[in-house]
Amino acid sequence: MSDEKVNMDAPGCFYCLNVRPFFRKAWSEATKDHFRNARVEFLKGMRSVIDDRINDLGRHEPRGTHVAVD
Repeated sequence: MSDEKVNMDAPGCFYCLNVRPFFRKAWSEATKDHFRNARVEFLKGMRSVIDDRINDLGRHEPRGTHVAVD
């Protein structure tokens, strides 16, 4: 990707005319908080999956045979 800036304020730019104004009006503090909380909950869910997998791997008995040595 080049370092050149893209002119997002070009006449007829879909983003400038539609998307940016929509988010400026719709993106309240409450909305921001909801999306932040959703990201946190998603990460907690991923952590739970990983923790469960670690616990499953830790429950398996070690392989091999114990031999008593006198």
